[in-house]
Amino acid sequence: MNTTLTALAAPTGYGPSEFKLIIERNTRRAYSVTLILLLFLAVYSFLRPLIEGWLFPGPKIVKVLVTKVSLDALPPPPSQNEEAPPPPPPTPIPPVTGPAARAGSPVAIPDALLAEDLKDFANTDEIDKASAVGGGNDLDFASNIGEGVNISAREEDPGIDEFVSVERDPKFDEEALWRRVKYPEMARRNGIEGTVLVGALVGKDGKIEKVKILDSDNEILNSAAEKAVKETVCTPAIQNGNPVKVWLRIPIRFRLK
Repeated sequence: MNTTLTALAAPTGYGPSEFKLIIERNTRRAYSVTLILLLFLAVYSFLRPLIEGWLFPGPKIVKVLVTKVSLDALPPPPSQNEEAPPPPPPTPIPPVTGPAARAGSPVAIPDALLAEDLKDFANTDEIDKASAVGGGNDLDFASNIGEGVNISAREEDPGIDEFVSVERDPKFDEEALWRRVKYPEMARRNGIEGTVLVGALVGKDGKIEKVKILDSDNEILNSAAEKAVKETVCTPAIQNGNPVKVWLRIPIRFRLK
């Protein structure tokens, strides 16, 4: 009986002190493993571009987060410290040649007393009877003004909202136009996208004579759209077999890839 009680009361080898040691040992292991993982993640994030470039060479698609900002929040443009070129030197004025001026009061001289080299000039009676066309006649000068001069009326440009009936609308190379569009650097840095509707007056020769911004999502895109449209050459519109001036509406879309 006593032997049995003694065996049951014998210590098992685990107590508060042993559990405390086990907890401390496991805590140190967990801390060491966590520190190693953090160091590994830090080194991997630093070396990730090099590793991916070595393992997966080739072009990559970069996704850009698009945000709309106000013009008031844009950073100031980079300063331009370029000095303006100096103005060209003034053109020298040639010296004035001729007889020296003499002071005095003019005196009328009869035509008979004039020198030979001065008789080629017309007198006052001939000037009064001179013709605007030339040749000299007895008609008054005022009555001949405009004879032989062809003055054509200046053709007025159509209004931007005026409807012009044409047999064939003007056409242009859209792919060439998109290649001429230069994305503004400030808009690219700030992730600005949008569409600009440009009105263009196509002349009889197919050249763009006037441009006007009709609608715009952001003013910072207007100058690039206007420049691209101005450099565009179209085939003119045809009305009754003849080229005519018409307005064309061209949307210019700015998208970041």
